[in-house]
Amino acid sequence: MSRLLGGTLERVCKAVLLLCLLHFLVAVILYFDVYAQHLAFFSRFSARSPARVLHPAASSSTNCSRPNATAPSSGLPEVPSARPGPTVPVLPPCPDLPPGLVGRLLIEFTSPMPLERVQRENPGVLLGGRYTPPDCTPAQTVAVIIPFRHREHHLRYWLHYLHPILRRQRLRYGIYVINQHGEDTFNRAKLLNVGFLEALKEDAAYDCFIFSDVDLVPMDDRNLYRCGDQPRHFAIAMDKFGFRLPYAGYFGGVSGLSKAQFLRINGFPNEYWGWGGEDDDIFNRISLTGMKISRPDIRIGRYRMIKHDRDKHNEPNPQRFTKIQNTKLTMKRDGIGSVRYQVLEVSRQPLFTNITVDIGRPPSWPPRG
Repeated sequence: MSRLLGGTLERVCKAVLLLCLLHFLVAVILYFDVYAQHLAFFSRFSARSPARVLHPAASSSTNCSRPNATAPSSGLPEVPSARPGPTVPVLPPCPDLPPGLVGRLLIEFTSPMPLERVQRENPGVLLGGRYTPPDCTPAQTVAVIIPFRHREHHLRYWLHYLHPILRRQRLRYGIYVINQHGEDTFNRAKLLNVGFLEALKEDAAYDCFIFSDVDLVPMDDRNLYRCGDQPRHFAIAMDKFGFRLPYAGYFGGVSGLSKAQFLRINGFPNEYWGWGGEDDDIFNRISLTGMKISRPDIRIGRYRMIKHDRDKHNEPNPQRFTKIQNTKLTMKRDGIGSVRYQVLEVSRQPLFTNITVDIGRPPSWPPRG
């Protein structure tokens, strides 16, 4: 009996020993298998790194030798680089009352005034007399129209004073000198019509038009050259009239109308040859269309006039009083829609644009008895 139990126990122990040995062999096999997988995994990364390090020159040598060469395609779609373009700064609106205004100005016409000096004083003015404020966006684009002939001396003083004034007023503007060709009788209002049309041909953005005689200079830069809800008369107090209006309906010297207002009155009359009458006709046109004239305070609406000899070709129009009385009958047929002229030359000077025009000849008037 004891021998039987001893033999059985021996066989059980051998079986257990064999089972443990088998378990040990399986564990060893699994261990080496996992180790091999890990080794292969890390070998892939260690194999890639040297490839990138060993051949940097080879990948860049093509670009160095051939600046415009195309790199070999990798088969993947190219993604364009997102490079932000230059941004245009958005400027704030120009203030209604510019902060750099001086107020009352000392105006004198005795110092020599060459155009070269005026040009040096206004470096920001572009060719043709154009200017835009660099620090704000104006609400209007202003065309300043000057009827002109044989007044170069006056023009130099006008440019000397007006360019700094207009720049301080933060205006976007252009200066147009409308030069009447020939020696026939002067026609101020017709030249102003021409200036309106020619300025719009150059820049359709003009929406405010200032019509100024070349011999009138404002004495206060707070007299803002802008257009408003109503036509504007700027030169309300000239030194030659004792700094007061010569009469209630006076609209001469310097005035301003928006594009819509100018078209509403059919522009200015074309038939006033010689001195006087056209400004009264314009006053009548404004009144007949239901508009009212606005004026600055008399303290800032003062002007000095550059003295000059009267042009022998700008004598008073003998028929002006008759024409003024018939504005209601003539304004529809005589105006911006009927103006006829020929442009002879357009010259863009550093401080202004000169437009020389042939506006025809006046009709023959019967001699006064």
